Amino acid sequence: MNQQTLLSVAERLHRGAVIGYATEAVFGLGCDPDNGEAVKRLLAIKQRPIDKGLVLIAADFSQLQPYLDLSRLPAGRLEVILASWPGPNTWIIPARPEVPEWLRGRFDSLAVRVTDHPQAHDLCLAFGKPLVSTSANKSGEEPARTQESLASRLGGELDYILPGLTGGRANPSLIRDGITGAVVRPA
Repeated sequence: MNQQTLLSVAERLHRGAVIGYATEAVFGLGCDPDNGEAVKRLLAIKQRPIDKGLVLIAADFSQLQPYLDLSRLPAGRLEVILASWPGPNTWIIPARPEVPEWLRGRFDSLAVRVTDHPQAHDLCLAFGKPLVSTSANKSGEEPARTQESLASRLGGELDYILPGLTGGRANPSLIRDGITGAVVRPA
């Protein structure tokens, strides 16, 4: 994927676009996490209730820090989290109080991941901050694993689909609780 395309998609995201893009295992739906209208539109496309919360993916940990209250993690936990990234490990970490409900849902935490998918990583770098990342499907349906599948199922509702291939993983990322380390969703 050339840099010009990534910058063009990043500009669309800054203007409130909802896009489809490849992630580690499936295609994802994404938008600017700080744009409430874009997030609500993404939730409407997905038919997902706001109270479930969303995942943010980032190119590196520094992009996630403005959203997280790391002071609430037990001693040593941050080192464990950082050692698991980049990779298919999503952590639920306490959110700063100002993180909006449209991201955290009914929780006081936020699910976050530093992606190791090259294109998703480069997109976050071009965008300059994290992206909302939720599987590309209507709630309850199987997620799209190819660009063609995404285009046929949700293409008419999205502003753009970034051409690409998933990372080939069979399952979505492992989700763990950042405070306890407990597995919330196995990989």
